[in-house]
Amino acid sequence: MKIALIAHDKKKNDLVQFVMAYQPIFSEHQLFATGTTGFRINEATDLPVHRFQSGPLGGDQEIGALIAKNEMDMVIFFRDPLTAQPHEPDITALIRLCDVYSIPLATNMGTAEILVRGLDRGDFQWRNIIHEKKEK
Repeated sequence: MKIALIAHDKKKNDLVQFVMAYQPIFSEHQLFATGTTGFRINEATDLPVHRFQSGPLGGDQEIGALIAKNEMDMVIFFRDPLTAQPHEPDITALIRLCDVYSIPLATNMGTAEILVRGLDRGDFQWRNIIHEKKEK
């Protein structure tokens, strides 16, 4: 599965620790992230992470483009709901795309844990069916 990892500044440490805690699961999948978040995850875990621009410079939109092409299977986006973000329209658009294309989205650690544990159990095999249909 292709998994996007995004975190606002005040949530980056949380996301890095989350990926470290579930590193054996994440190591079986392709990871994508916005700039600094991807760098920090790679630095802490040695997992390969495809890095896009930082969120304010268009990284959210780059991930959104993959969602619109049905090339992203899950998004984990640790948002900071208490801090105004200058690129809020991009964030809203990304969340909207997840809804439009039925991409599982976690915006906090509790939901992310449920998604990652489901991923480990094989609950996301339906995404493989979508990929097979796309290839035909």
